[in-house]
Amino acid sequence: MARTNPYRPFTPDPEQLALVPPVSGNDVNGLGETEKRRPTMVYWAPDPSSIPHGDLQRYFGGRASQNPAFLEKRAIRQKINDAPLPPVADAPVQRSPDDWTAALDGFVTRGDCEKLGVADMRPDWVFQDHEIEQSKVIVIGVQHEYDAIKAAPESRAGLEVISQYTRAAAASKKIAGWLHEQGWQAEAVTGPMTGALAMIPPALACGFGELGKHGSIINPELGASFRLSAVLTDAPFAPTPSQDHGIDGFCQNCRICEDACPPEALFQVKQTVRGDTKWYVDFDKCLPFFNETQGCAICIAVCPWSRPGIGPNLAAKLARKRERDAIG
Repeated sequence: MARTNPYRPFTPDPEQLALVPPVSGNDVNGLGETEKRRPTMVYWAPDPSSIPHGDLQRYFGGRASQNPAFLEKRAIRQKINDAPLPPVADAPVQRSPDDWTAALDGFVTRGDCEKLGVADMRPDWVFQDHEIEQSKVIVIGVQHEYDAIKAAPESRAGLEVISQYTRAAAASKKIAGWLHEQGWQAEAVTGPMTGALAMIPPALACGFGELGKHGSIINPELGASFRLSAVLTDAPFAPTPSQDHGIDGFCQNCRICEDACPPEALFQVKQTVRGDTKWYVDFDKCLPFFNETQGCAICIAVCPWSRPGIGPNLAAKLARKRERDAIG
């Protein structure tokens, strides 16, 4: 039995309901499909007219545009996205793969972002009808300010999301520009409209954490409260390993985000999606509330891992449990 939720029952705006397409977003995402396939873009398309839910994406944009603060922050992010990269130097710098990856640490140290990882590109991370030629993906994570994101679904939290997408975009452009100066081609990928790349799979592969019940990645240090961007390149970076902190098992026994979700879009158990069994959010239930609150973010705000200082302690506790279980 779910706890009392101040946002239930939720009744979507009739104007938004009139824009719902005949195809389910869950079908687009491959819910219930047992065969593996590449993902299909369901939302945040660079060209909304290219997807069935494009009118709903425009509805989101129209609602957010009614808030001058949203418009101002969007303009800042767009200026970063539109800024040209420096030209590619003629002579590529040569380093060992490990040294290339170690060189990324400086961007964290200088505060451009909170986390970085590298993965070898895989075709199944690329949306259908798109191609990515580069062999490496650098994933970038920037953390939300907890005091702002915990206000979700108020506009203060939505503005924080835009602010961190802006930081993530700036970091990806800075790293791509640095690679150009090092003599290597690079392409910045910024959110939420990431073009050809599905962002969560490479982030999981390169050590950002584990997928949570709320459909977002959970990292011991950042919780679920962070945003992603990326850089595509052929520079010979060494991949960083995936990580298992026992978070998946924790989510199976936790219902905090599930109870907090206004449209009850979170499943109690994992679902089969394009041949994989994983945590999944009901797109058709989530989207109307998400759109009307300009991003919602309740589930990542209430996640125990997102509270400052809690994640590392939880990870240590789970590690001790695994050690005890291994001993028997």
